[in-house]
Amino acid sequence: MAPRPVASRTFSYFTAPEIAFIDAAVSRLIPADELGPGAKEAGVTFFIDRQLAGSFGRAETWYMQGPWKEGTPEQGYQLKLTPAQLYRVGIQGIDDYCQRTFDKKTFAELGAGDQDKVLQGLEKGEIELAGAPAKEFFAILWQNTNEGFFADPIYGGNHDFAGWKLIGFPGPRYNYVNEIEQYGKPYTQPTVGLMGRNASTRRG
Repeated sequence: MAPRPVASRTFSYFTAPEIAFIDAAVSRLIPADELGPGAKEAGVTFFIDRQLAGSFGRAETWYMQGPWKEGTPEQGYQLKLTPAQLYRVGIQGIDDYCQRTFDKKTFAELGAGDQDKVLQGLEKGEIELAGAPAKEFFAILWQNTNEGFFADPIYGGNHDFAGWKLIGFPGPRYNYVNEIEQYGKPYTQPTVGLMGRNASTRRG
């Protein structure tokens, strides 16, 4: 089924505290710098929200029956939680950890240095969360952040082609015949997405 263009920036799954967490986390994973916008500015939080509110978040196409045993990394996702459930439990667990560790501050309220320490602890599995494994949560957050930054803007992220401009990808043009043998020459056509040159398909 073809994706539907984003009609508005109304969040469908995340609560306000969860939005604050994701905004802060993706800002550290892909920060804005002199090369251009980061993940937050590119709308990655909204992209993840849309994914979690849909079939991916509900794991509709995944085998989600027991028995539940610890798998190997090669076996991929093995949790009984759907991605949407993992985000909800994981974010709450991280904020609880931060409040215990950093004088009652949530992750979003921490400075950049402390946020990086928490993310590194999650990646290494050094932080224990109630109800969700830290490494698996970080892995899916990192995966979805990359997807939101580099996917076509029709899915809600990569606003104004931020990710594509960063890597020099001009988008899925239907015809490159005239450029095939233009070796060593810059490609000067404007970036396009599935909806054309207007990367922002959001209204409102």
